[in-house]
Amino acid sequence: MLIETKRDGRTVVVTLNDPAKRNALSPDMRAEMVAALDPVMLDRDVRAVVLVGQGNHFCAGGDLKSMKSGDPIYARTRMMITARLVRLLAAGPVPVIAAVEGAAFGAGLSLAALADINVVSRTATFGAVFGKIGLMADVGLLWALPNRIGAARAKRFLLQNTVVKADVAPNGLIDQLCEPGQALGHAMKIAASFENQAPLPLAATKSAFSQMADFDRALALEADLQGFLMASADHEEGRAAFFDKRDPVFKGA
Repeated sequence: MLIETKRDGRTVVVTLNDPAKRNALSPDMRAEMVAALDPVMLDRDVRAVVLVGQGNHFCAGGDLKSMKSGDPIYARTRMMITARLVRLLAAGPVPVIAAVEGAAFGAGLSLAALADINVVSRTATFGAVFGKIGLMADVGLLWALPNRIGAARAKRFLLQNTVVKADVAPNGLIDQLCEPGQALGHAMKIAASFENQAPLPLAATKSAFSQMADFDRALALEADLQGFLMASADHEEGRAAFFDKRDPVFKGA
């Protein structure tokens, strides 16, 4: 299984379980995460979800090997599943806490930014290098990152293919910094603080925040634009260059 869940009191720990690929977010993993989160978000006895990566890394981004260039139907289907995952994390009724160790690149950065609270190891690394493979930010990052660090900084972060260590990350990106190996422990303590809270105000607060900025419009734009980019020749070149370990040659096509 690419996603494992474990109940601990009123907290459910959701683990990305593909350490050999640094927990890259493949379509199968996205679908499994949606299937795991759906019943959790509907369980009135659950007060928090903790999201963690198996092994030394949180999530290294999307799984490039699973991507199909030049297939707009595949791209659109992938984005629809992704949108469902984003809605569950950002607008679902249960608080989500991310425990981040190691790499949080691309989709991994998105998951950390979407979490209501993220606990991050000082040695973790965030990266938004979508442009290097001919794509733009997705998995809700166009909505989540400006909400965390402001629109101007978010734009620079994404346009410049930024890679940054957690201890020098922009203000707002990280909620709690901790020593290496301690992110999950701290996240579980935060999750426990929700145990005796009334669930309806938690759900209402998350719903309100997801509607303050144009969440639906952001997801619609993400699906349209990323779907177009995934079908482009430049994305195919970016993927090939990544696996060939060379610099891509983009032609704007």
